[in-house]
Amino acid sequence: MMNCQQATRLISESQEHDLSWSKKVALKMHLMMCSGCKNFSLQIPFLSQAMKAYAKGFDERDDEDGKP
Repeated sequence: MMNCQQATRLISESQEHDLSWSKKVALKMHLMMCSGCKNFSLQIPFLSQAMKAYAKGFDERDDEDGKP
């Protein structure tokens, strides 16, 4: 059985690349039983988008100031 530390690592990895079939199944099983990891898996895409938007806004602000 997968523990929460392993599950959160796989959730994070899944943002970067596709997981193997066996890892996906093990993760889905864990998420069905663990509400904390399920919540984490739902928050990660939002956090990723927020950080990308922040970085984009930061880059645009730098361009307006003329400073790197």
